[in-house]
Amino acid sequence: MTAIIQIQNISAHIGETVTIQGWLYQKTGKGRLQFLRVRDGTGIVQAVVFRKDVPPEVFEAAKRLSQESSLVITGTVRADERAPGMPGGYELSVSDLRVVQLADEYPITPKEHGVEFLQDNRHLWIRSSRQWAIMRVRATVIRAIRDWLDDNGFVNIDTPILTPAAGEGTTTLFEVDYFGEPTYLAQTGQLYNEANIYSLGKVYCFGPTFRAEKSKTRRHLTEFWMVEPEIAFCDLDGLMKVEEELVSYVVQRTLVDRAAELSLLERDTSALEQVTPPFPRITYDEALEKLGAMRAKTDSPQERELLEIEWGSDFGSPHETELTKLYDKPVFVYGYPTACKAFYMEPWPGRPEVSKSVDLLAPEGYGEIIGGSERISDPALLEQRIREHNLPAEAFSWYVDLRRYGSVPHSGFGLGVERTVAWITGTAHIRETSSFPRMVNRVYP
Repeated sequence: MTAIIQIQNISAHIGETVTIQGWLYQKTGKGRLQFLRVRDGTGIVQAVVFRKDVPPEVFEAAKRLSQESSLVITGTVRADERAPGMPGGYELSVSDLRVVQLADEYPITPKEHGVEFLQDNRHLWIRSSRQWAIMRVRATVIRAIRDWLDDNGFVNIDTPILTPAAGEGTTTLFEVDYFGEPTYLAQTGQLYNEANIYSLGKVYCFGPTFRAEKSKTRRHLTEFWMVEPEIAFCDLDGLMKVEEELVSYVVQRTLVDRAAELSLLERDTSALEQVTPPFPRITYDEALEKLGAMRAKTDSPQERELLEIEWGSDFGSPHETELTKLYDKPVFVYGYPTACKAFYMEPWPGRPEVSKSVDLLAPEGYGEIIGGSERISDPALLEQRIREHNLPAEAFSWYVDLRRYGSVPHSGFGLGVERTVAWITGTAHIRETSSFPRMVNRVYP
């Protein structure tokens, strides 16, 4: 009985007879030869069926195969640098083939399809080599995030999905009926992890978050995955150091572990190779000055309008994109106006109109991938902010309580997985970085 192997390990079996279980990705025929490109979830290999090497019924079965038919093939592995595949350079000379199921006519073909058609057929589109590569990069990004945090003293704590209060803003909550009482899908696990740091010091949660934002941009999903570390005895400077070390590790690990997938995606990795600490840091005020200088230089009325921004406003996509063009790696912008940030952010000493907040902007137009801040540690100030934001005091009483029993300076951030994967893979739209994306106009399939 031959060994069943995965295609990703085929290089270890040159000259051996092996069995592969998978699906037909593409097929071409030349008289006595059938060239089958077979995928198994770990890679793609070309399998050659030569009429004289197999029984007649096997050759006829190969000829009848339709795209995405499931099959089991046995053959001898040989090295051939011309052979296509993932990994390339290996071919299977088929001696036997068994069809598990002959697939119906497959709706997704090599021709160009519209976005809506592909989204309607996401359950099938995800089989394409491009989507396969993005999902494998995503898995590596998630594993690298966990590895770095686990290796640096953070403890993974799962936080509730159902919450009684807003973490980011009351206008972007999905409400759920909880046995007759209104509750909400979590926008963040941050508030709960601020409780956990007083037990464990450095923690993180990792899971789905929900934002009822009616945004139809290439950067927004209504359901996305976020990792949120929280750190006791950590100020804003310390937080930025953690962020740049984590992001650098994730990028460099992905470049090594998913080089083949990034190549398939035709990603120019030269910019990613520059992603090493330290990252440049500029204040919000400095960023505004730079945007003003860019605006003054352009002759385009449209560009001037896009770059227009008043002090106190948060940056939009055009502002972030232009700022990142000034640097060859991600850039920190810190010290945002208090008015445009969340209620729990520590004010800047001597400047209460400025918060000790920071965003990390990715290059190449991908914008904010991390948002974080030093958190308010004084209970009286936190209560004041809750009132100013018209939030229900009773829902946050436990959160204020944290500041009454051994409060310390502490900081944390949230990193969006989908935006990070979009940047690393060079993917134009965030919808391709989630297996089944949820957007304002889509919840199917």
